[in-house]
Formats: sequence, structure tokens, C-alpha cells
Amino acid sequence: MNFVFISPHFPSHYANFADRLHKMGVNVLGIADASYDSLAPGLKESLTEYYRVNDMENYDEVMRAVAYFTHKYGKIDVLESFNEYWLELDAKLRTDFNIEGTKYPEVLESKRKYLMKSHFEKAGVPSARCHLVTTREEGAKFVAEVGYPVFVKPDIGVGAYASYKIKNEEEFNAFYDNYPSVPYVMEEFVDGLIVTFDGICDYNNEPIFITNHVFPDNVADTVNNKTDLFYFSNRVIDPKLMEAGKAVVKSFNTKARFFHFEFFKLNSAKKGLGKKGDYVALEVNMRPPGGCMPELMNYEHDTDVYQIYADMIVHNKLYQSTEKKYVGIYCGRNDAYNYVHTHEEICEKYGYNLMMSTRVDEIFSAVMGNTMYLLRAEDQKTAEEIAKFIQEKC
Repeated sequence: MNFVFISPHFPSHYANFADRLHKMGVNVLGIADASYDSLAPGLKESLTEYYRVNDMENYDEVMRAVAYFTHKYGKIDVLESFNEYWLELDAKLRTDFNIEGTKYPEVLESKRKYLMKSHFEKAGVPSARCHLVTTREEGAKFVAEVGYPVFVKPDIGVGAYASYKIKNEEEFNAFYDNYPSVPYVMEEFVDGLIVTFDGICDYNNEPIFITNHVFPDNVADTVNNKTDLFYFSNRVIDPKLMEAGKAVVKSFNTKARFFHFEFFKLNSAKKGLGKKGDYVALEVNMRPPGGCMPELMNYEHDTDVYQIYADMIVHNKLYQSTEKKYVGIYCGRNDAYNYVHTHEEICEKYGYNLMMSTRVDEIFSAVMGNTMYLLRAEDQKTAEEIAKFIQEKC
């Protein structure tokens, strides 16, 4: 089996995908613009061959790399980057080389927030009314329909960057007076808790691994207010979320890949969307969840999601455990703040719970913080106690 891995070195823990596939006898063929010498030793050992291009944004260069691998190793069976930024590149390459998986322009239906709406409708899952931003006049009509506040965000974007609430006419006019250079969408505001529906589908578009996480604070607020990120997993997935999540899976082409969906759990009833506790579709991402959430998934399940993926790719079967054994916990800390408890005190008090602690790559720090802690606990109450201890500020 030939597996082309686009940008296998970033983020660094994605080398685990190469490792697991390589150990199962797969030819893992890497393409990126990093020098071979800069690759981690473990990644080098896992790659059958590496092709360095000068510019990943130059499609012709990357296409030539895939053509070279095809000539040398035969037909490419799978091509993935697992990276939101390269999903369109992946799809174009699959289209040009007739590789199984999401093609172009189908990929835009899972990247453009405006186009996702038709899939939510097909799935029978409600979503916020949405306006693809054009003129100020059209925007005013939309606001007249849904009322303030509204929420604006890039039509293609990730991590809540440049996303914020517009609460009144003054802020509405300021948005149009300084209109961004990229397409935006405007949505009716939904008061809800953000929860995820994450997992891996097999070649039959059936989820073989499912988990979910809860964000007590809106991620956009975390970015805009520079607060500490905290999220945790549920030991048991709400049946309502399971039903909505599986319906959305079926409405997209999620064959043989990770998925990371986001929903609102309504804090109160909202006309047209549902009653308190119902789920409203927010967005989909056809990739592993960001940051080190795959690592957290491993800790909370005592499993190996990288091996689950490799087993699915090679055998289309599940061999690893999928039982949720713990509440997974993510706690971020920012260098801009002083905290009551030192790292040593955290290790002393919660060493049993602490699975991993490390610095965060600068590119992710606006959302994730500068230092992250991955932990696990027996229940949600303990998870909240741990987060309070780690993130308590002076």
C-alpha cells in the first residue's frame, strides 16, 4: 500500500501516523518543504521516501512529487495531510491522480461554513441562520430578520481566529467600514455550550471510534479576551448528540478519515433551533481535532488513535479499545499571567492525573496558551477542581 503524507512533520505528533502505518508495512511517502535533515529521527525512520519541494503553495511542484512517487511505487492508495490548511491541496491531488477520498471541489462543502449549511439541513440537524456577507444593505436586512447580536467569522477559517460578536449598529458599521479581505459569514447568535463530536470513519462511512469534548467557555472569547483554554471530555456521550453527530457524518463523505464536528448545546430554547439541551450544528472539519486532542483521546480511552487509524486504512477493521475510561482534561496557561500554583506544585498535587505537560508551538498559542497540561480524572467534578488549581491566577 502506498500512502502519500503531505507535510508529515507538522504538527510534530503527526509523525505517529507515519510510524503506525510504516510498522504495518505501508510505504509512507512524505512531501513537504522542510529539509530532510530537519525532520525528527523517528519520522525519518517511518518514511519510505521523502520528497522536498521548494514551495508547498506551488501546486505544480507538489504535483510533480506525487507523479514521481506514482512512477516509482505505483498507484497511490491514500493521500492525506490531516491538516486543515492543506485540505484543498489534498483534494486537488486526489482529483488529478484519481486517488480515493474527497475530491475537488467537493472539499469546499466541508471547508466553507456557508456551504456546510445544506449538509446540516440534509442531516435534519438545525443550524443558525446564515448570511454570506456581501453589501452593508444586505447585512442590514439579515440583522433585521434575526436581530442583534450576530456573529461574524471567515467563511473558511479555523480556531475562532478573527471571529466575534456584533452587538449593535455601531459595531455593525465598524465591521463594514473595515471589512476584511477574505469572505465572511454572518450568523444569528446562538447561546449554547460548544461540544465536539470526534472520531474515525471506516471505508463504509461508518464511525468506528467516537468521542466528544466540552468547551465551557466559547473559543472565540478565549482568543479575543486572551483567557485560558480549558476543555474536558464526557465519559458518556449524550444520546441526543450521538444521534445528531451520526446524522451529520452520513450527510458528508467522511470515508476512511478522521472527523471533528462542533455543535452548540442550547442553554435556553430558541425559536427555530430547539429547546434547552438540544443540539445545533456549528461546523465540520474533516481532519483530526486540533492541537494535542488526539493525545488526550489516547489518555482518556487508554488506547492509540493513530493505530486505530492505521488499522482502518490497512484492514478496514477496529482492533483497539474504544471504551472511555476517564474524563480527559486540557488546561492552558499564558505567559502573560502569574499563577498561584507553580508547575512543581501541580505535579505534586496532581501527578497521578497528569499525563503530559509541554510548551505550545507559537502558531497555536493564541487559542491553546503557551503551556499546556493534559490530564485525566475519574469524573467531571475532579476535572473542574484540577482546572481551577492549574489556572488560578495571582
